[in-house]
Amino acid sequence: MSPTSFMTAMIAPIMVAICLFSRPGLAADMRFRLLPFGDPAKCGEKCPQVIGAEGEIKNDMPAKFMDFVAANIDDSRVRSIVFLHSPGGAVDASMRLGRMFRKTGVLAIVARIEPAQAGQGPAVNLPGARCFSACVYAFMGAKKRIVPPSSLVGIHRMFFYDDSPDVASGGTTGKRTFGSARFVAQLADYASAMGVSKDLIYTAEKIDPDHVHIVTPSELKRWRLGGQNY
Repeated sequence: MSPTSFMTAMIAPIMVAICLFSRPGLAADMRFRLLPFGDPAKCGEKCPQVIGAEGEIKNDMPAKFMDFVAANIDDSRVRSIVFLHSPGGAVDASMRLGRMFRKTGVLAIVARIEPAQAGQGPAVNLPGARCFSACVYAFMGAKKRIVPPSSLVGIHRMFFYDDSPDVASGGTTGKRTFGSARFVAQLADYASAMGVSKDLIYTAEKIDPDHVHIVTPSELKRWRLGGQNY
């Protein structure tokens, strides 16, 4: 990542936190890490570095990404390439993360990656790579987006859990609440600003929240969400 593009990243205003796909806390928090992308036997310590981003997108993820950016701003080996693998998370945080991806010129790939071994390239697109629910909103913020044929992108209606006190049990009860029409419109406007068709959002809002619709190659193209080739 170039120092200039790093420094232009900003955190957008915080909106109401809405979580998708899984109950908060059931998945590991997203973490960012640098991984060498090349044959260590050939490039050694000069191998390009790409970013692995895996886990649930929590409300503090944009801030953590900014910390990650600041920590690596002076490393000329780092490339604006993010390998994304996530079950979802908070919609507002995902949009803020997506805006940061756009400001830093990120190329996002729905894939999993492990470090390269001597004499061979990195292990890319390991089985099970996916970007579901709110992850899609972070993904659409990237300047360029790639979904390899073996990876999955999934959408469904957004919702969040409102943990209210349960007098009978003394604990809490999680009540599912859906996004308002106003919030859906804001999300659609965000998609449009990222160059993605609003139809993706309106289609997602018709999908049962307990199911995930896997985006087909034709939908990927029609909604301008991305391509399948590098």
